[in-house]
Order: sequence, then C-alpha cells, then structure tokens
Amino acid sequence: MISGKMAEGLTMQANREIYSGYFYLAMASYAQDIGLSGVANWFNGQMREELSHAGKLYGYLQQHGVRVMLLDIEKPPQDFSSVTDLFERTLEHEKKVTAMINDLVIMAAEEKDKATEIMLQWFVTEQVEEEASVAEILQKLNLFGEKGDALLMIDKELGQRTSAPDA
Repeated sequence: MISGKMAEGLTMQANREIYSGYFYLAMASYAQDIGLSGVANWFNGQMREELSHAGKLYGYLQQHGVRVMLLDIEKPPQDFSSVTDLFERTLEHEKKVTAMINDLVIMAAEEKDKATEIMLQWFVTEQVEEEASVAEILQKLNLFGEKGDALLMIDKELGQRTSAPDA
C-alpha cells in the first residue's frame, strides 16, 4: 500500500510531467515559428512522451486506490533566443526532473515501498536516456553551429523522430 506521503510525491511528479509536456509544447511552437519543422517535430515528440509519463504515474496511483488530485500547471517560458537555447534549457530541465525522480526513489526506500521503488526504476532509466539524447543534440549544435547547411542538417535529423507513447 502506498503511504500518503508517497502518493503526494507521485501526484506532484505527475503534475511536473504534465508541466514538462507544456514546456516542450512552447518550444515546439517557437521552432515552428522560426521555420524549423524538424526541431518542432522533436519537441512535439517530447511533449507526447512527457504526457505519457504523467499517465504512467496517474495509472499507477489509480491501481493503488489513490484518487489523483490535479494541480495547477505553471506557465512555461515563451521567449527563446535560438535552437541552442532550446536544448540548453531542455538539458537543464531534464536534470531537474532526474533529481526529482531520484528523490522519489529515496522516499520509496525510506517508506519501505518496494513496488513503487521498482516502478520508479523505469523513470530512472528513462532520465539517463533523456539527458544523453539532449546532450548529443547540443554537442552537434556546438560543433556545427546554427548557420546554413549545419542547422538544416540538424533540423532534418530531428524531423525524422517518430515517437509513440512509451509508458
């Protein structure tokens, strides 16, 4: 059985995952507005993935008889200066999410909630993949820059992303 403290922590994380989707939707909008449909596609994929993560937490809580109380969603940033800015903010955001997930894993261990601890391992693995993916994109942006053919190549590569909800 999930403790009230654990249920509250998972509910907060579900809310944060919804915010992450909103955050990435704002970035997709910026990318589309500056004519980079591939970058927009990548961020739309991120948005769908984050919402599926929220659904995974929501479903887990429901399986344990917890009524999920929805919270306010913070407004995401709207102003960005470049594609590199988008991905730098993304990496920073994903590192914060990783810290939150790690805190939940610690809480589950303290609460002696093995089922939740095991479920959260999926999120731990997911965060390693998220950070590595974004770091790789940033590495290419820093290496090739955001001018001409280099940016078009990166945009084309990011446009090939297909994503189905993974939760």
